Amino acid sequence: MAINVLVVDDSAVVRQVLREVLGEAPDINVYAAVSDPIFAMQKMQQEWPDVIVLDIEMPRMDGLTFLRQLMSERPTPVIICSSLAEKGAELSLQALAAGAIDIFTKPQLGVKDFLLDAKQQFWNSVRGAASARLTKRAAEPQANKKEITHKPVHADLVSMTSTTDRISVIGTSTGGTQALETILVNLSRTCPGIAVVQHMPEKFTAAFAKRLDSVCEVDVKEAETGDRLIPGRVLIAPGGHHLEIQRSGAQYIAKVFRGPAVNRHCPSVDVLFRSAARAAGRNVTGIIMTGMGDDGARGLLEMRQAGARTIAQDEASCIVFGMPKEAINLGAAKEILSLTQIPAVLEG
Repeated sequence: MAINVLVVDDSAVVRQVLREVLGEAPDINVYAAVSDPIFAMQKMQQEWPDVIVLDIEMPRMDGLTFLRQLMSERPTPVIICSSLAEKGAELSLQALAAGAIDIFTKPQLGVKDFLLDAKQQFWNSVRGAASARLTKRAAEPQANKKEITHKPVHADLVSMTSTTDRISVIGTSTGGTQALETILVNLSRTCPGIAVVQHMPEKFTAAFAKRLDSVCEVDVKEAETGDRLIPGRVLIAPGGHHLEIQRSGAQYIAKVFRGPAVNRHCPSVDVLFRSAARAAGRNVTGIIMTGMGDDGARGLLEMRQAGARTIAQDEASCIVFGMPKEAINLGAAKEILSLTQIPAVLEG
């Protein structure tokens, strides 16, 4: 049975191209493409979609308002189709916090050619969204967020003289932004250093890290080459770049670099996990979480073979049980834990 998709975008060109691009997939059917959420709600009264592809900035009702209403009343998988501009990145992250499960970016110029070139990626995004498990969310999630505005400065100079005994690496994709926030807000500044690959477009990861930093006790930043993995710090791989962990004397440091996609992703979880196996061996914990596909499964197996503690998120708490399932099937995960059990592991 085909996946029924509703496209909501105020650009006639985008609506036409998305109809064309998605319509080429044998298992995807765009049953309607409308210019704003008001028209979308009219279509949804006639037929409820399996997946909604949603723009954010639209007339009459913006995409965020529509998304929050939808997720509080009848949760439905939503892919944000957003501009790569800075404002679009910030609004898209707000949408992910409100319950959207994936972002698909569109340039401000050359939209048609871009979407045609990226059709396979879009097909996979829609398929992943259609398999997502969603629950109702509060209508105003931002109102309950605690904002941490004052943090003590890390004593990096002190950390240089001590050995970093343990670190953790996390890999995630679809649904991961919500899962990561659930975990990181429960960590203290004494937890071992953490490196994260979250599949996310370029220009989005800096805003994502900044947002997490504002609500977490731990320091969260977009990774840069030379950054140390020290207690209380979380490094997020930049979109469009791979992240590796390297040993430097008594320290673990980050290496960030551009390279070809691995398992169709840059950053790739496999790249991070394989580097952790080489650099840290028994001193690292690897965790693979919600996401579509198999990125990270083989890297987690290499970590296990190197003596690391390896964990997969359980099916019940995953939004998309793809990456963890592949890791479990490979025998890469020593343990299978729920999202609520993972913070205790990361605290060491």
